[in-house]
Amino acid sequence: MSVILLIAASDDDGGGGGGGGDFDLSGAGSLRVGEGFVPAKYAGLIEQAAADCDAGLPAAVLAAQIMQESGFNPNAQSKDANGKPIADGIAQFIPSTWATAGVDGNGDGKKDVWDPEDAIPAQGQMMCKLLKTAKKNPGYNGSPIELALAGYNAGWGRVQQYKGVPPASFADGQTYNYVKIIMANVEKLTAPDTSDSPEMSGEWSPPVKAALGTPYHQAGGAWSSGYHTGVDFLASSGTSVHAIGPGKVVAAGWSGAYGNQVVIKHSDGMYSQYAHFSKVRVSVGDSVSGGQIIGLSGATGNTFGPHLHFEIRTGPNYGSDVSPLPYLRKRGIDI
Repeated sequence: MSVILLIAASDDDGGGGGGGGDFDLSGAGSLRVGEGFVPAKYAGLIEQAAADCDAGLPAAVLAAQIMQESGFNPNAQSKDANGKPIADGIAQFIPSTWATAGVDGNGDGKKDVWDPEDAIPAQGQMMCKLLKTAKKNPGYNGSPIELALAGYNAGWGRVQQYKGVPPASFADGQTYNYVKIIMANVEKLTAPDTSDSPEMSGEWSPPVKAALGTPYHQAGGAWSSGYHTGVDFLASSGTSVHAIGPGKVVAAGWSGAYGNQVVIKHSDGMYSQYAHFSKVRVSVGDSVSGGQIIGLSGATGNTFGPHLHFEIRTGPNYGSDVSPLPYLRKRGIDI
């Protein structure tokens, strides 16, 4: 990896109180998910790790940190000039630090640095501790977040030594550039706050009032990918289908095997897709609210009978699907 992780835990909580710097810790926002941003399979882990910190740790900071450390690669390993491994996994822990800071995040009985379900919570806990320490040193050069990042990379002792983020002259600029790059990527990985926008206002709602049918990722020859890329709802033809939440329509009409479909982009960068409509009642470019009727269920396209095929995607195109039910449940939709 281009930046080697040299984290060292510290029990020194410093002195004083309050925070410093100009980084707004309250603007945590949600993550921007999708290709080029945060992979959907890690977004929930990162958001939970940030939420578990009571010091105001933005999820996008953890995400930008992982992007810099490993490029979201859980199998990443840094090596020294002689090819000797020195840091492992998605959060690039060195073995000595993992021995003291590793956690069993998924409760499977082991602390595995190669498992993102363990490594990301451990990263969040370390950053939370460093952030609390940084806030107790308001006279240091840098915001609390920048100080925490510097401590994560070089050890808190180096932050104390320089009374702030180590300068570019330290370690050939490794820590200085580490902090600079991560802070530059925080905004990129933060989803825009559209909560006050009329285009994105509204509640979240189930897509249809019907029982569940074929589950997500069921294997079978009926699908070109070899498995089911969404979930089905056993809705009879003509049943009203609703937008699950506020967003903008990016596709509406015929789409081959999906028949008549609608795709909606939501403010978190994710897409909901509704297929096999008998009738579409929205157009591309329309702003919709949660619960709004967008069409009627049917049996158009590749189907053995009327139902609603529903997907959640990281992008608007086929093959970017993620498990739909956890996404819905996270937004308070009881399915």
